[in-house]
Amino acid sequence: MKKSKLVMVGNGMAGVRTLEELLKIAPDLYDITVFGAEPHPNYNRILLSPVLAGEQTLDEIVLNSWDWYKDNHITLHAGKKVVKVDRVKRVVLAEDGTEETYDRLLLCTGSNPFMLPVPGKDLQGVIAYRDIADTNAMIEAAQKYKKAVVIGGGLLGLEAANGLMLRGMEVTVVHVMPWLMERQLDDVAGKLLQKSLEDRGLKFMIGAQTQELTGGDDGRVKSIKFKDGTEVETDLVVMAVGIRPNTELAESMRLHCNRGIVVNDTLQTTTDARIYAVGECAAHRGIAYGLVAPLFEQAKVAANHLAQFGIGRYSGSLTSTKLKVTGIDLFSAGEFMGGEGTEEIVMSDPFGGVYKKLVLKDDKLVGACLYGDTVDGSWYFKLLREGRSVGEIRDRLMFGESNIGDTGHEGHSKAAAMPDEAEVCGCNGVNKGAICKAIKEKGLFTLDEVRKHTKASASCGSCTGLVEQILMFTAGGDYSATPKKKALCGCTDHSHQEVRDAIKANKLLTIADVYKFMAWRTPNGCASCRPAVNYYLISTWPKEAKDDPQSRYINERSHANIQRDGTYSVIPRMWGGHTTPDELRRIADAADKYKIPTVKITGGQRIDLLGVKKEDLQNVWKDIGMPTGLAYAKALRTVKTCVGSEWCRFGTQDSTQMGKDLEHALWAMYSPHKVKMAVSGCPRNCAESGIKDVGVIGVDSGWEIYVGGNGGIKTEVAQFLVKVKTSQEVLEYAGAFLQLYREEGWYLERTVHYIQRVGLDHVKKKILDDAEGRKALWERLQFSVDGEPDPWFEMDKAGVDSRQFSAISAPTSA
Repeated sequence: MKKSKLVMVGNGMAGVRTLEELLKIAPDLYDITVFGAEPHPNYNRILLSPVLAGEQTLDEIVLNSWDWYKDNHITLHAGKKVVKVDRVKRVVLAEDGTEETYDRLLLCTGSNPFMLPVPGKDLQGVIAYRDIADTNAMIEAAQKYKKAVVIGGGLLGLEAANGLMLRGMEVTVVHVMPWLMERQLDDVAGKLLQKSLEDRGLKFMIGAQTQELTGGDDGRVKSIKFKDGTEVETDLVVMAVGIRPNTELAESMRLHCNRGIVVNDTLQTTTDARIYAVGECAAHRGIAYGLVAPLFEQAKVAANHLAQFGIGRYSGSLTSTKLKVTGIDLFSAGEFMGGEGTEEIVMSDPFGGVYKKLVLKDDKLVGACLYGDTVDGSWYFKLLREGRSVGEIRDRLMFGESNIGDTGHEGHSKAAAMPDEAEVCGCNGVNKGAICKAIKEKGLFTLDEVRKHTKASASCGSCTGLVEQILMFTAGGDYSATPKKKALCGCTDHSHQEVRDAIKANKLLTIADVYKFMAWRTPNGCASCRPAVNYYLISTWPKEAKDDPQSRYINERSHANIQRDGTYSVIPRMWGGHTTPDELRRIADAADKYKIPTVKITGGQRIDLLGVKKEDLQNVWKDIGMPTGLAYAKALRTVKTCVGSEWCRFGTQDSTQMGKDLEHALWAMYSPHKVKMAVSGCPRNCAESGIKDVGVIGVDSGWEIYVGGNGGIKTEVAQFLVKVKTSQEVLEYAGAFLQLYREEGWYLERTVHYIQRVGLDHVKKKILDDAEGRKALWERLQFSVDGEPDPWFEMDKAGVDSRQFSAISAPTSA
């Protein structure tokens, strides 16, 4: 029988969830085609904030990969916006001319961000915050500019502000209402939230009304003016002031729209029964929902009717908000602001950062607002939905479900106390029983596996802690917070450790040997696995395994950092941050000779020449005559130093010389990820040794060595490893740690994450408790770096293809 054709316009969370539900119950009913305006597969829009903050990547928030569409025989037109639908001929037309006919049409066009209609809203640097493109624009702005203003103190605005702050910007949040998140929080909770965020570095202008955005001569926003006459300078304005259902296409199709595409209880449009709408674009009984849980409820009903089962109705959703705003737990539901005939039970602990308000009416819970402690949010929401009387337990209601005697679990953990029918994940409607059943029947023991099989914790993530509790309670000793095995990439099922072990045990010396021996699915690998395997080979078998330059990233092949305009930066090495007048003259002469537009001091005490043309790179290196700084490589970048005892009246040790010795000994050391070091001459720590991969601090009786620090987007303080007396011991202990990291670290794993994975006790056992092993590690590192060529001056030996630096001549006419 010929399949019917289903076309979906929009490739977001609500629409794809509809397809997932449909494929479960009627996998062979439709030929499915999807149009998505964005050039991405379906991703979790809720997790854009962690991407902005640098905590996750786009790949990590993808919900349905390219392979998912292929495996389910779904035609995906990504990056193609639909501009017209002919309802008579039943044809969908994209802006590039792509056409598809349909028997059923599913509209999932989502919503558009609202931009304040003020002068200057079209200036460069004024953006909304809605998708990956907006997120990338903010990340790029944070790399170039310093000041940002976020208009809107709701969830999205606060997440944008937090992400920009973590990327180093000075951020001011402008909010016209009297307190933050006024739709989700009452005034007490809103002001507690503001105080907590101010303590983290955000600035706020509460009650401020934007009047105008002003721009500079370059057309970019430079300030924001308010109605009270005040003005704030800024380089970036992010408007997060609300959304509007995207009904443009529906209106052009002459569908009935009123605050969204009007749908009935089966999610069919009231104008055309062949056309369905779900998500933020749909208006059901006068309400357009913006939270993910109602949209997923709509998806289930729509899929049921598309499958022609004819049962199920969507009658609207009682919504709750359980959110993590920059690491602060919030929950609200129902009539949390109170009202006529209601009474409130309040617990407030401002110093402890906890506030709870329960609103009752006629002995029933009708609203809740929780700040700082939301573990019982799901239980309160259950009471609210059921409308059951809480008269008998009102004296204990504030203290949560586990303190109610009639549960039979008093004193037990939250997970143990919950009944099987209790909802755990509000976004996806998953209860405890479904999670426990999946854990037992499928043998699940990791959070990722539970997310994959049940969808619990896969959307907003606010229930993650509770899901982990259920895992520990149900799986017992088999529980693992992280996967026991994660494949290196999609080309293989083998993990990073399995690849490392196979290379060492079987003396594999080439990438081809690894792929053949380990039965790689893709004969030539991919951009993820080739650099990793190449590193594992050369770090396991130095001098025997040959480095493959083509399996390195573009910066490492060019031996310079490519910039956003296609030019390159050149950073010569300055041992321990020390230089000479002769070196400075050569740098200045090269900058003049090759018209290099920018010369800048880096954070690692080096000079960066920015804007070098690729065809000039070789000559710039030659004229400067200094070793490569390897600023482009997964290698030792810098050893930052203070002036130490040689000059400083507080210095206890010669930090400059110690830094030089370390850098000379380690400069050619390739590693799983970049490595930064610092040496401070005294505990005042001017060189910031406490946030480096290896930090050395001089004290009266010698040196203290710290490891695993990171001064990046998420600052990690280094952990104390050992105190030693001599400079030679610093070299041996620091070098042994780095060699251990080189041999055991996974590719693209920073030292901090390596230590988190193996434990500091493991590192100490290998380095402090085993003197012979420590010396052997140090000797292996010295053997590895000995004779390593400088790719700027020994190109042939380093395997650098010099043809890449040749300018491409324009073709001449005959």
